[in-house]
Amino acid sequence: MRKAILKRDFLSIFLYVVIILSAAVLIRHFVIQSTLVDGHSMEDTLRDGDQLIIDKVSHQIGELKRFDIVIFSYRYDRDTYYIKRIIGLPGETVLISGNTIYIDGEPLEEDYGKEAMEEDSAGLASEELTLAADEFFVLGDNRNNSADSRSEDVGPIKREEIVGRALLRIWPVEDFGFLQR
Repeated sequence: MRKAILKRDFLSIFLYVVIILSAAVLIRHFVIQSTLVDGHSMEDTLRDGDQLIIDKVSHQIGELKRFDIVIFSYRYDRDTYYIKRIIGLPGETVLISGNTIYIDGEPLEEDYGKEAMEEDSAGLASEELTLAADEFFVLGDNRNNSADSRSEDVGPIKREEIVGRALLRIWPVEDFGFLQR
């Protein structure tokens, strides 16, 4: 009798451990993930070495908004990921003239970033660029040190390339907090 009780208790504990580990793996793979910022393209908002939690679900079931910070895979190397800020939304027309960004002909008001964009760095947006129904125009906050939608290599990104939205900075501790507006 005692062996049967011990066996049942062991199986019960084993089942709980399997369920908990499975839930942790599923959450890590499909819901949230931690990531490390590598580079300076998002300064002053994010710095090299910042540890972030990214939300991998909301962008698939809801709309992404202008100024959301997203992580996406680089189309020429699926093991390389970029982190940038959404500036242009699907269907909008983006133009950069001088150091001003225009969305559908209206200047974009921004209150973040490291410094003004250099005059000759408009790249693909030096002429009006109309985004497709599944495309976003993204820029790094450190505009003069960022490979982003202005360059031929990156260009506008497709929704399917987006891995998730940056949700929370967890390291360094003194900068702990939510990143979305």
